[in-house]
Amino acid sequence: MTNRKTYFLMFALFYLALPAIGYASVESTLTGIQTRLISTVLPLAAILGLVFAGLSFVAGSPNAKGRLTLAIMGAVVGFGAPSIMEFIRSLVH
Repeated sequence: MTNRKTYFLMFALFYLALPAIGYASVESTLTGIQTRLISTVLPLAAILGLVFAGLSFVAGSPNAKGRLTLAIMGAVVGFGAPSIMEFIRSLVH
C-alpha cells in the first residue's frame, strides 16, 4: 500500500511540474507550480473535504461536527489562497 501512495505522489508532483518545466528560469517555474496549486489543487481539496464532512454529518458520525468545522476552515484557506498570497506579497514588497 505504501508503494501505491508513493507512486501517486510522484505522479501528482510530475503532473504539477510538467507544464512548468519548459520555462527558462527557476522563478517562473515556481510561479507556474504555485499557480497550478492555488487554482486547481486547493479548491479541489476543499470541495472534497466539504463533501466528505457533509456526508459524515448526514450519516451521523460522532466526529462529524469537528470534521465539518475543519472542512469549512480548509475551504476558506483553499478558496482564499490567491488573496492571502497577494496580501503576503504586498507586505514583502
